Amino acid sequence: MAVILVVEDDVFIHEYVEIIIQELGHETLSASDIDGALSLLRAPLQIDLLVTDIFLKKAASGGIELAHQAIRIRPKLPVLYTTGNTVTDELKSLFVKDARYLCKPYTLWQLQNSIGELLTTRF
Repeated sequence: MAVILVVEDDVFIHEYVEIIIQELGHETLSASDIDGALSLLRAPLQIDLLVTDIFLKKAASGGIELAHQAIRIRPKLPVLYTTGNTVTDELKSLFVKDARYLCKPYTLWQLQNSIGELLTTRF
């Protein structure tokens, strides 16, 4: 079982992702913005994976900035970005090293596969 931090500002998507992750046997922590996520990342909590929306409402590239700050706090933390927008090469160039991404809407299988791949590289 892993602990996965989910950062998503859309309540419906946030709840959906958390339910799926919990059904896969993992524990979730949640935040709806950068500040909440950074508070959790700075706390002495187990966090094995960061799943973050790229475009958070309060900050256009919030998920990308969050991931970079998260890596400074927890250097080996794997990152899975999600977005409902097009992911261009320019946008990918801003991702943290070895991050993966999923375009919304994604399937349960796609989320499960991405989480599994990222956690396998971590452990």
